[in-house]
Amino acid sequence: MNRITQLFDAKKNGILSVYFTAGYPQLEDTVRVLKVLEAKGIELVEIGIPFSDPMADGPVIQEASTQALRNGMSLKKLFEQLQDVRKEVKIPIIFMGYLNPIMQFGFEAFCRKCVEVGVDGMIIPDLPFGDYMSDFKALTDKYNLKTIMLITPETTEERIRLIDENTEGFIYMVSSAAITGTQKSFNEVKQAYFRRIDAMGLKNPRMIGFGISNKETFETATANAAGAIIGSKFVQLLGSEPTPEQAVDQLLEALKQ
Repeated sequence: MNRITQLFDAKKNGILSVYFTAGYPQLEDTVRVLKVLEAKGIELVEIGIPFSDPMADGPVIQEASTQALRNGMSLKKLFEQLQDVRKEVKIPIIFMGYLNPIMQFGFEAFCRKCVEVGVDGMIIPDLPFGDYMSDFKALTDKYNLKTIMLITPETTEERIRLIDENTEGFIYMVSSAAITGTQKSFNEVKQAYFRRIDAMGLKNPRMIGFGISNKETFETATANAAGAIIGSKFVQLLGSEPTPEQAVDQLLEALKQ
């Protein structure tokens, strides 16, 4: 069984997923960060594939991607780094990346390498749902890779139900139709959106991302979904703290405040 499916079957609420950029702060930090996250109790990890034009990412993740590319990170290099990671790391791993570098690598070759190194799924923010259905779903199904689709407050109920019917793993609920970044709280409009989606009775669990950075935003997310995804806050800490261990400790401390 896919590790993402196993996680959501075993745990229905309070799941913490953390995003970080491969090859940041240093080129060879990827596996170390991954191991530290698991050791500190993080249950799901998204590894960002650096790209020169990350349209959904805010300044923190954009800068991390730029630095990672300067460091020499590439999709080929990332697969090399992860070659033996499943000897030690057990938690689900999701790649988050844009379509351009994946298509340059070759989509089926990408899927094949994901399976080889133990990646469980992918989030491709600029992959239109229609294109996924017509051109990519058969391949991701063939390799048992979960394709995680994003929804926003503007996504229609019809589209949400189509996504729910045709994907597995979880649905990524973007807290607002904006780029990534941190927020101190979610206003009533956003919370009404969370409640509206919760009331739809979807078959897939949902994870809320974009803006989770403290106890209030984490608890609001987990009250309305299976869990929360933290990206910008952790990437920021990776860049400012002396070690990945201290960055994770600071993140977990922030979620208590």
